[in-house]
Amino acid sequence: MNVDAILRAKGAGVETARPDWTVLQAVKKLAELGVGALVVSADGQRIAGIISERDVMRQIANGGHETLERSVDEVMVREVITCARDDTVNHLMTVMTERRIRHLPVTEDGLLVGIISIGDVVKRRIEETEFEAEALRQYIATG
Repeated sequence: MNVDAILRAKGAGVETARPDWTVLQAVKKLAELGVGALVVSADGQRIAGIISERDVMRQIANGGHETLERSVDEVMVREVITCARDDTVNHLMTVMTERRIRHLPVTEDGLLVGIISIGDVVKRRIEETEFEAEALRQYIATG
């Protein structure tokens, strides 16, 4: 299974935050949507950064509640790790584990085309494992 298959199953919509938003605006959007991260983009296509719940919590721990008044541009992660449509679930698991990240924007020709979360990866891996187990059961049963 690869990224393209995941996007086809879950949809390719990506929620974004504008770099000029306040951190509070981004936090409200995270809460409203029930997501853990927003890709930061001025135009919805080019990635400027990413901001996650964990990033916000770290910033507040260091800068206090005044952090909420800062711009997203000031606190976002600028070096965004991305993936491509043909990347495999195993590759995503490796990258997410090694880099300790939970969200990977999907790009094509340098433009944002989707996002994959650790939850998406785990769900697909469980489905693959269940499929393999059922295939083995069928093979054993039919000899």
